Amino acid sequence: MTDHRIRRVREEDVPAIVGLVEELAEYERARDECRLTVEQLHDVLFRPSPALFGHVAEVDGRVVGVALWFLNFSTWRGTHGIYLEDLYVQPDQRGSGLGRALLQALARECVERGYARLEWSVLDWNEPAIGFYRSLGAIPMDEWTVFRLTDQALELVGKVDG
Repeated sequence: MTDHRIRRVREEDVPAIVGLVEELAEYERARDECRLTVEQLHDVLFRPSPALFGHVAEVDGRVVGVALWFLNFSTWRGTHGIYLEDLYVQPDQRGSGLGRALLQALARECVERGYARLEWSVLDWNEPAIGFYRSLGAIPMDEWTVFRLTDQALELVGKVDG
């Protein structure tokens, strides 16, 4: 059954979503690293070939939660999957089923499109989120470590020798 509080992102949601992403960055103790602008988010969500997709949770006409995601690809399965970049529900709405409903919407996307996986990362210290994800049947990929190149390291590795 579809939860009517969950829907696809619309253009008018973008400023509220940027605010939610900023709240998430604050919660994750990394607010200075969040540089997302309304213009950037609008562009990636609503360009002719979007690079990012999203669902929002809406209560009484107010966007209170978001799931931002993009497609990945499993060479082993030979099909796409969804990578959930951000899942956030405002603290006063937690426990109302919105987080579960957002994840169910993404799981439905996977099933309906024949995608093999729904994946995401969670900070090791975020026990409430880990408990929630486990309650859904999600399993941690303990044998994998996420690596990232950013800023100067990214520039150095990407430098073209001339």
